[in-house]
Amino acid sequence: MSAPTRLGFVGVGWIGLDRMKAIAASGLAEVSLVADTCRYTAEEAAEAVGAQTATPEMVLVGDVDGVVIATPSGLHATQAFQALRSGKAVFCQKPLGRTEAECSAVVEAAREADRLLGVDLSYRHLAATRALRDVIASGEIGEVYAADLVFHNAYGPDKEWFRDPVLSGGGCVIDLGIHLVDLAMWLLDGPEVGQVTSRLFAGGRPVDGRAGVVEDHALARIDLASGGALSLACSWNLPAGQEAVIGATFYGTRGAVSLSNVNGSFYDFRADLHSGTGRTTLVEPPDAWGGRAAVEWTRQLVGGKRFDPQAQELVDLARVLDRIYRR
Repeated sequence: MSAPTRLGFVGVGWIGLDRMKAIAASGLAEVSLVADTCRYTAEEAAEAVGAQTATPEMVLVGDVDGVVIATPSGLHATQAFQALRSGKAVFCQKPLGRTEAECSAVVEAAREADRLLGVDLSYRHLAATRALRDVIASGEIGEVYAADLVFHNAYGPDKEWFRDPVLSGGGCVIDLGIHLVDLAMWLLDGPEVGQVTSRLFAGGRPVDGRAGVVEDHALARIDLASGGALSLACSWNLPAGQEAVIGATFYGTRGAVSLSNVNGSFYDFRADLHSGTGRTTLVEPPDAWGGRAAVEWTRQLVGGKRFDPQAQELVDLARVLDRIYRR
């Protein structure tokens, strides 16, 4: 019998812990090492799955087959690069890097090491977004020429590092808007991007290069080489009248499809097909999707999958974000 696939976790705050529990529950791999800057957090997480605690460095270069990274964003690229160069597969929280350059370096490291690289772009794994992709790919709504995407959060991040541009790489765009850009690129099968324009605000005032400030509200337009256009809006601490407003509508020449959160929920989504004034529901909650990306990465790792050339999509995504940030 072959030895089980062994995983190490670096960062087990709420999202790292959630992904660790999802992988452990899948039974696909063994959680072997756990590291966190808070010793108590690491010990509690390790105890929950029967793992050992270690330092982040020990996990990144230790005797494991893969590493799951859920640390502050500014550490992602460096830690992912180190793990890959040590021969480990990597699953990282978004963003993979703060800039296109950082993401490109990590993807190249994965290519050279021939190791599986995944990023927790979790909204790809909703049943509702899968339904949208099927409809768009089928041609049922015709050629998509416009899309409106929003992610407004009535709360803001509860960790100070989110508001430090060095540690975070940006504000609500790199935290929430990244999901919108990724969904649009993924649902439309990687369209060529033309002009990108944006307006970024912090505290109701344009950011305009203010040192040490990250945006809490952003508007962006992405023009596609096909002639189509995407409109994006995202924010923290918006008085939205509910916990969150999350949605994406894609307009085609023969109809439209939409994704929307239900009753302000961060977790419950529906998908609808629109034709004139008519609407047909494609997917409704419940849908336990939170850990699906991590479990799917684990399944691929256990199955022997190595570097996937589709990882280039991570660089393409970062390039669009850089253009929204005008850098």
